[in-house]
Amino acid sequence: MRRFTFPLLLVLVVGLLALSSGTFTLSQAEQVILTQFGKPVGEPITEPGLHFKVPFIQEINRIDRRFLEWDGAPVAIPTKDKTYIRVETFARWRILDAKTYFVRLHDERSAQSRLEDILGSETRNAVARHELIEIVRTDKNRVPLRDASLKSEGIGQIGVLPPISFGRKKVEEEIAKDAAKKLSEFGIDLLDVRIKRVNYNPDVLERIYQRMMSERQQIAQRFRSEGEGAAARIAGQKERDLSEIESAAYREANQIRGEADAKASEIYANAFGKTPQASEFYRFVKTMETYKTVITKDTSLLLSTESELMGLLKRSEATSKSPGGR
Repeated sequence: MRRFTFPLLLVLVVGLLALSSGTFTLSQAEQVILTQFGKPVGEPITEPGLHFKVPFIQEINRIDRRFLEWDGAPVAIPTKDKTYIRVETFARWRILDAKTYFVRLHDERSAQSRLEDILGSETRNAVARHELIEIVRTDKNRVPLRDASLKSEGIGQIGVLPPISFGRKKVEEEIAKDAAKKLSEFGIDLLDVRIKRVNYNPDVLERIYQRMMSERQQIAQRFRSEGEGAAARIAGQKERDLSEIESAAYREANQIRGEADAKASEIYANAFGKTPQASEFYRFVKTMETYKTVITKDTSLLLSTESELMGLLKRSEATSKSPGGR
C-alpha cells in the first residue's frame, strides 16, 4: 500500500493545481481577456461568477468595468485674445471595447498616458479658439453669464465687455466631442470632460483687474445716469407744483382782496350816503386816500388854481395861519 501512496499524492496535487489554474471567478466590476502566449483568445468575459480556462497555457487579464477618472495637470494655454491662462481639467471614462483596449493599450497606465495626450491637445485647441470671457464667466447652471446692467454695443471701448456666445459649458462640449472620436479607436468611451480650475498667469493679472474694474464702472455709471435723470424729473415736477400752488394762492388772494374792497366800498357807501354831509365827507376821504397813494415825497405836481387839490391845499394853509389853527 505504501508503494502507491506517493504517486497518488502526486496525481492529487497535480490535479488540484490544474483545477486552480483552470478556474477563476469574476466580479461585477470586472471583465477578463484571456490570452494564450500573449495573444487574446476569444471574446471578453463579462458575466460575473465562476469561469474556466486552459490550465497553465491561458492567462487572465482583468479589466475594470467601472467609471474611471482622469485628472489633468495644469497647462498654460493662450486664449483667442492672447491671454495666457493655466487650465486644469478632469474627465470620466470607461472601457467600452475591452479587446481593442487590451490590444492597443494593455493596461490603465498606458490609457492614462493616452488620455493625457488627447485631452490635453483638445483642451489647448478649444481654449485657443475662444475669448477669455467665454472660459471664465458662467453661472451656477454652467450657462453663459450675462449681466443685465451691461450693454452689448460698443465692444472694445473702456468699460464695455464683449458678449458671451458660448460659455464654458460649450467649450467643454467641444473638447469632449473632438476627444471622444480619437479615444474610441482605443476602446475607450469618454463620458464627460470638465474644466476644474482656471488660473491667471501673473503677467496678465493686471489686465484682468482692469477688465473687472471697467465692468463695475460701467454699471456704476449707468446707475448714476439713471439717478441724475430721476433727480431732474423730480426737480422739474417740484417747480411745476410750486408754480401751480403760487398761482392758485395768488388768484385766491386777489379774489379775496377784491371781494373785501367791494364789501368795504359797499359799507362806506351805505354809511356815508345817508346824509349830504356824510356823502361829501365820504368823497373827501376817498380823495385823500387816492392822493396818498398817488403822491409820494418825490412827486412833482403842476396844479391849476382852479383844481380841487389846490383849493384844499390853500384852505389847509389858511387854516394853519389863522389864530386858532395848528
